[in-house]
Amino acid sequence: MNTLDDIQQMQTLDPEGMYSAIYDFPEQMEAARAIGEAWEVDKDEFVDVKNIVLAGMGGSAIGGDLLGSYLQNKLQIPFHVCRSYELPEYVDDESLVIISSYSGNTEETLAMFADALERSAMVACVTTGGKVGEIAAEEGIVCVKIPAGLQPRAALAYSMIPLLALFEKLGFIKDVSPDLSETILHLKDTRKQLAREEALAGNPAKALANAFDGKQPLIYSSAGLLSPVTVRWRGQISENGKSLAFSNTFPEMNHNELVGWSHSAEAQKDNLAVVLLRDEDDHARIKLRMDIFAKLLTDKSVTVKDVASAGGNRLTRLFHLVQLGDFVSYYLSVLNGVDPTPVEAIENLKLELAQS
Repeated sequence: MNTLDDIQQMQTLDPEGMYSAIYDFPEQMEAARAIGEAWEVDKDEFVDVKNIVLAGMGGSAIGGDLLGSYLQNKLQIPFHVCRSYELPEYVDDESLVIISSYSGNTEETLAMFADALERSAMVACVTTGGKVGEIAAEEGIVCVKIPAGLQPRAALAYSMIPLLALFEKLGFIKDVSPDLSETILHLKDTRKQLAREEALAGNPAKALANAFDGKQPLIYSSAGLLSPVTVRWRGQISENGKSLAFSNTFPEMNHNELVGWSHSAEAQKDNLAVVLLRDEDDHARIKLRMDIFAKLLTDKSVTVKDVASAGGNRLTRLFHLVQLGDFVSYYLSVLNGVDPTPVEAIENLKLELAQS
């Protein structure tokens, strides 16, 4: 039996249920939607917002990236995701700073929280509790509590979907519930073909994981809608699959990285695998650049996989590929013979930082 079709082995390798978190993502979106709808927000506390900054790290920040990408053609206020210890210099009392920390104890995010308060910015929080929850309660800050017990990367819907509700309540965007409903239905349908019960021969996620086996994946997309999806794939392959992965976007990579490929591709052909994430709204010149790049690599016998988004709206197309990448990362963990859930290197780093 092929390793990727051995369900018993998969279950043995996954005692904490990462597979279930990935498979049940549409239901998580439904739950997150209900949380967002129930979030009580006083619009009068957020008047004349000139810009929005989401402060977060890792799995708590990627939701902000996806949110910004989806709302690129809807949101008329500048929106920025900040992964650091300090907020951008322009943040002031006319800024809305969203503190996103699943645990509520993320060192960098707590520093940005303190920075936001010092600058008298308007603040809203998304967390399970921790120090972020404590500070929000002490300061009387609007805070939505999301369910605990997950890895931050497995709580993506909880980190993102309530923010859609917040933006609607504050009048930043119009009702996006039709897009959200379509996305949930789409993901419930597409996961059937990605499930572990679906054999390798007919399972796109297993096929991609198989193509990546023993190789270093490199994920590319346009700098448009799918840019944060490449970040999600990179993070999930690293954390779930326990494999190094890198990503970049077009056209920027054509102005630097392309030269490295032209000189190194043939020598590295057995060690690298490339996936090109494509979307129907990609600029015509981006599509051409991708085609030329793909030919350069295939001529040098580098593994190249084309993957297209699917769905009737931007949100659906985003999450179609997020879902696929999450399943791919899970199947890579199976091929690597590892439990997808633990992230010991991150935990060890946190311990060393706490002692310094």
